[in-house]
Amino acid sequence: MRADGLAGGEGGADRLGELIPVALRAMAAGIAERGGPVPAGGPAAVAAALVAERGELGQVTAASGPILAGAATADERAKPEAGPLSAALPRTGVGAEAALEHLSRLLAAGSADPGDPSCAAHLHCPPLAVSVAADVVASALNPSMDSWDQAPVASELEREFTAGIARMCYPHAETPDAVVTTGGTESNLLGLLLARERNPRAQPVCGANAHHSVARAAWLLGLPAPVVVPCEGDRMLPGALADVLTPDSVVVATAGTTNTGTLDPLPEIARICRRNHARLHVDAAYGGMALCSPSLKTKLDGLELADSVALDLHKFGWQPVAAGLFAAREAADLGALTVRAEYLNADDDTEAGLPDLLGRSIRTSRRPDAFRMAVTVHALGTDGLGALVERCCTTATEVARMVDDHPGLRLWGAPELSTVVLRPVVADETGDELVARVRRALLEAGTAVIGRAALPTGPGGESRLWLKLTLLHPHTTAEDYRPLLDRIAATAGAELVAGRESPVAS
Repeated sequence: MRADGLAGGEGGADRLGELIPVALRAMAAGIAERGGPVPAGGPAAVAAALVAERGELGQVTAASGPILAGAATADERAKPEAGPLSAALPRTGVGAEAALEHLSRLLAAGSADPGDPSCAAHLHCPPLAVSVAADVVASALNPSMDSWDQAPVASELEREFTAGIARMCYPHAETPDAVVTTGGTESNLLGLLLARERNPRAQPVCGANAHHSVARAAWLLGLPAPVVVPCEGDRMLPGALADVLTPDSVVVATAGTTNTGTLDPLPEIARICRRNHARLHVDAAYGGMALCSPSLKTKLDGLELADSVALDLHKFGWQPVAAGLFAAREAADLGALTVRAEYLNADDDTEAGLPDLLGRSIRTSRRPDAFRMAVTVHALGTDGLGALVERCCTTATEVARMVDDHPGLRLWGAPELSTVVLRPVVADETGDELVARVRRALLEAGTAVIGRAALPTGPGGESRLWLKLTLLHPHTTAEDYRPLLDRIAATAGAELVAGRESPVAS
């Protein structure tokens, strides 16, 4: 079979039908080989597995010769490969089936799997199968979203989907709109970019709980470094915000912090911004899709008062990365993204009715990411998505109770969304080094992937290191996490003993 067969056009679907089962069988074999949430052994073991797999692929090449006609002459094949990239970029191919089988198994065996309950370090969701299947179709057809003639129906689906997202964020606004991004980082960049276009003197202001992308966006845009407002309990203090605002300020509030999932008090922040004629952007990359839940959406009261909002469906939305969205209360603000390229959006084409897609992003070529998001929403409905968000948040509340009752663990605070922050009790006598060692020991063993967060603790406000479970698996229960909690406590005890017995400790 030809290794260079196409995915689209006549026969493309048939060729995919031959190859996808090969990839899926290899993926299943790799998952079974891994046997846990992450490969054991750390970076050295993963690198060694890659070297070994390249060796197996090399044996296949030697046995079969060149797969593609004309790929290499006999004389060329006789020459030794040279250079540091020769193994990664072989001169002769092994064929589609062999490459898929070997490397898909390698990827599955060597990946952190967010579908495992013990993989809970980050805002890294297990994607829904329906979304992944939709992504296969989108990848095969390969619409590029920078001009209508490359993406006729994909652009219309995106327009319809983003209009719905905009209306969800701004139910009472006259002209809301939304665009697709790669995630919260790009959306926060857009939030500051549109503010700068309105006011070249824009001064970013954010809480100490803000995502690191806010400061990076200010740097990229040539804006002053953000004025950082203090927080209490990972939540921005509105009183401190009021003390620093001017009409040049653009405030970035957070609806679901990366460390704890805490939401800033949006109604109060919005009132302070309006009173001071300051612009407001809300980073709701984590918490924004709680808008789909009737019982949780009140947590986002005040969101509709923001000038712009960042959302991520590769968090609460269960999409493969990337699936970001940026909504603006006034569609006219997005006019700042307008750019002309004669070959993509010539004036006479747009006047003749061809939609201008180039002004829908700061990127040019981009994937039809809205397609799989739209398929998912049509499959589950917003009620179905909201139910999954509720399930994760309920599970987090129950896991937090388990932590609070556990003799070996300490709870940081009740979760607002689906993040549970905890710390081994024995770390009270040893300090943060033990907390960090526990996380690395579990990762090295391949038994758990948990996060870390430095958070102010106690009346002095000094930071201490905590462990973090970000629960985005919608089909788990609290009981699924009990073994993980016990493992954390037991590992902490073992690390404490090891530390006391080591020569360095003595």
